[in-house]
Amino acid sequence: MTLTSLPQRHLLPSETPIGLLDADGRLIDGSELTMPGDDVLLDLHRRMVIGRRFDTQATALTKQGRLAVYPSSRGQEACEVGAVVALDAQDWLFPTYRDSVALVTRGVDPVQTLTLLQGGWHLGYDPYELRVAPQCTPLATNTLHAVGVAHAARYKGEDSVALVLLGDGATSEGDTHEALNFAGVWQTPTVFLVQNNGYAISVPMSKQNAAPSLAHKGIGYGIPSLLIDGNDPAAVYSAVRQAVETARAGGGPTLIEAVTYRIEAHTNADDASRYRDSGEVAAWLGRDPLDRLEAYLIGRGLLDDARREAVAAEAEDFAASVRKGMNADVAVRPQSLFDHVYAERTAALREQAAMLEAELAGEEA
Repeated sequence: MTLTSLPQRHLLPSETPIGLLDADGRLIDGSELTMPGDDVLLDLHRRMVIGRRFDTQATALTKQGRLAVYPSSRGQEACEVGAVVALDAQDWLFPTYRDSVALVTRGVDPVQTLTLLQGGWHLGYDPYELRVAPQCTPLATNTLHAVGVAHAARYKGEDSVALVLLGDGATSEGDTHEALNFAGVWQTPTVFLVQNNGYAISVPMSKQNAAPSLAHKGIGYGIPSLLIDGNDPAAVYSAVRQAVETARAGGGPTLIEAVTYRIEAHTNADDASRYRDSGEVAAWLGRDPLDRLEAYLIGRGLLDDARREAVAAEAEDFAASVRKGMNADVAVRPQSLFDHVYAERTAALREQAAMLEAELAGEEA
């Protein structure tokens, strides 16, 4: 395949992130993106409020010892919610460990969403039923999975698209380059959404990338790319929806870099003050994606106090259900240690299982 045979789409992203709403919630004139309808914007707002409340609740559960670890996505709600809402039911989502809000938005039960982070041996939900792949902990491995599933879907005559979420650090991994290469060669219906939140744990962008932007990395693979404002929910939805529709129509993959920011530490085990200062965080708080969308909706007369209170109450009810589910004692069956290791237990496993059974029987006696 040569560059001349590629679909006639612009490969070069813009020099600066494009958006639809500025930091104060005012409409940006002349944007190449299409403003979503009012119903979509109100749905984005509702889901972002619920998603943020879920995120703060999960953080609290970590402090209470109910979760082993939790990577907060506060500040990145526009990316996670906007991208997922842009999908259709038959599409696949390939999330990372930081994308719990995306899973909840997709309809995964919140307690099942947190099973992996709680330390359970199972990821908690059925990927095939929900079309949500397991949350990816190793960086970038989900990129290859997304390309493979998208390629297979086309062979099977399905019209599904695979959306893969990844961070800025994942773009430095070999798996991402292989995934982009095959997606470009095979023209798979795959959308790559890079949530560039400024840091790969403690490594800033300046030490990760020498290109003008991460979106520019698509050029070498013949993949059209977009550089967008990742704190603009309308822009994220519009860009992802456009890419999904293009992929579904046979137009191939798109790489989208969404510039956003991780407000909280990498996880509860991280001390972010060691590599960034409070002034940087404060500046990004002024670009809050939820505040931005609320300002626009209020200015348009689409969001009043009654609706805001109703959404907030719904979010509180959701958080309460998460607390109830996570605080329930789990029935532990010690013998499950030996399940799913082999199709048939080996002699060594049978011996170990018998030893455990005898020990448990002795404790009960």
